[in-house]
Amino acid sequence: MDCVTTKIPGVVVLTPRVLDDARGWFCESYNKKALAQLGIVCDFVQDNRSYSAKSGTLRGLHAQAAPCEQAKLVSCTRGRILDVAVDVRRDSPTYLQWVAVELSAENHKQLFVPRGCLHGFVTLCDDVEVAYKVDAFYSAAHDVTVRWDDPVFGIDWGVEQPILSEKDANALSWEEIV
Repeated sequence: MDCVTTKIPGVVVLTPRVLDDARGWFCESYNKKALAQLGIVCDFVQDNRSYSAKSGTLRGLHAQAAPCEQAKLVSCTRGRILDVAVDVRRDSPTYLQWVAVELSAENHKQLFVPRGCLHGFVTLCDDVEVAYKVDAFYSAAHDVTVRWDDPVFGIDWGVEQPILSEKDANALSWEEIV
């Protein structure tokens, strides 16, 4: 598995080795031992999937507050997304900075988002499916949703009027949360 670091400590792009032949392809999308050798030690407890019908669907920015924070291993199993992680760890040198990576069914890339980061994505085509592992169970009482267009982050999503859920459309700014 290839591992590329980003400017945010702990946020890494993983690309599994893909074996192609006349039938199609095969890849190992998760290997706990291989990730541990890369310094990613998580006990993933839940797998989540989402489907978005239309291009320009934006989901995020989401996280869970302590003590229920979640690390995520995100992949796009159909279509293409721009996947975004925002560092909201106050003691981090990259506090309030963001990174974006295109994940697709074709490039097989995955984004590891550590605890203490917000996460979101926007679909870059129709009929998109995203799968991700988390290392803590969902807790509605600890759910955090921040405005996707919060100027404190200045994220370039590449879309001006995304398709949003009611929850995301009504999210608070980071300053209102902290």
